[in-house]
Amino acid sequence: MSTESCEPDCDSTRQIPFEEFVAARAGVLRRTAYLLTRDNHLAEDLVQTVLAKAWRKWKRIKGSPVPYVHKMLINEHLSWRRRRWNGERPTEFLPEGADRDPTDAVGPKFDLWEAVGRLPKRQRATLVLRYYEDLSEAQIAEVMGCSVGTVKSQTSKALTRLRRDPTLDGTYIVADTGDGGRSL
Repeated sequence: MSTESCEPDCDSTRQIPFEEFVAARAGVLRRTAYLLTRDNHLAEDLVQTVLAKAWRKWKRIKGSPVPYVHKMLINEHLSWRRRRWNGERPTEFLPEGADRDPTDAVGPKFDLWEAVGRLPKRQRATLVLRYYEDLSEAQIAEVMGCSVGTVKSQTSKALTRLRRDPTLDGTYIVADTGDGGRSL
């Protein structure tokens, strides 16, 4: 395989230009950030913060930048919980929610996202990386900077909380499909 046709997420000795990486991966990073934060604006802020930090370190990143930037995204998200102020100021009137589709808040899909949103951040992160990013337990452990056992216990605790959540009413059952895939 020639390095000229190398995608931004392949492991290669060729240094991928930052702009090329952002063009190829920004959508995936925004989706992951949204699944972690459950807010489009916070997700944008999270991705922008991570990409700004990655840009400063870009020349020092060896190999594929994808795992490195994913780890930065998770770490930044987890560090936000320690912040006392996130830049928001209260206002007298709430803005119109014109960019939201009112039908999104109806039905079991909304209930599941509400339940996932109530999970602690580390548990939510393990579910997002496992079931939406389709990473293995070892990859998640690497991204989150913890052991595989911690990933397993966080995932187990998260799934137990979801199973016991009264708003889901048994609608969703987490199952292993048997072929290595997982479904919620």
